[in-house]
Amino acid sequence: MSGRFLSFEGGEGAGKSTQLRLLAERLGGQGAAVVTTREPGGTPGADAIRALLLIGAADRWGVRAEALLMNAARADHVERLVRPALARGAWVITDRYADSTLVYQGVGGGLPEAELRALHKVSTADLWPDLTLILDLPEREGLARAAQRAGTEMRFESKGEAFHAAVRQGFRARAAAEPARCKLIDASGSVEDVAARVWQAVQPLL
Repeated sequence: MSGRFLSFEGGEGAGKSTQLRLLAERLGGQGAAVVTTREPGGTPGADAIRALLLIGAADRWGVRAEALLMNAARADHVERLVRPALARGAWVITDRYADSTLVYQGVGGGLPEAELRALHKVSTADLWPDLTLILDLPEREGLARAAQRAGTEMRFESKGEAFHAAVRQGFRARAAAEPARCKLIDASGSVEDVAARVWQAVQPLL
């Protein structure tokens, strides 16, 4: 089984971390070498930037600074973790990647998509996932789930319902714009139901 690069995307509380873990376990059970990671983060340098981005008041950073910090973290993540793992034939599955930047800082924050794509090209040499699984859930339900897990990394959750409604629509638009790579997954229902939908979307890569 050759290496693949997968990303999970979606709004807050959509279940990305849970579904990533379940998918990694299932692929590992079939003999794949699997590396799981997250953004921002995945390396010591990127984790340091994560703390800057996810902790503090909603207005701690302007949207352009957010985008630059996200891409700085991504550059280190891709160089030090993602590309080496892919080169040795592993499946790399990340909780968030570039589509989150296009949606959060683009659709939600108002930055032009062309600028964000240019930043991505510089920071990653234009590396995109083989498959992006977008977990779709109404923003109110997702925010309610996110509130239950509470913690210090709640900066984006505090941006308000209107922002998160725009984020949901932004992700749905990503799925419509790139249907070959981005698969919209209904994230409602049981964990098992969602996992079955995820697995169905992944099977063509096996």
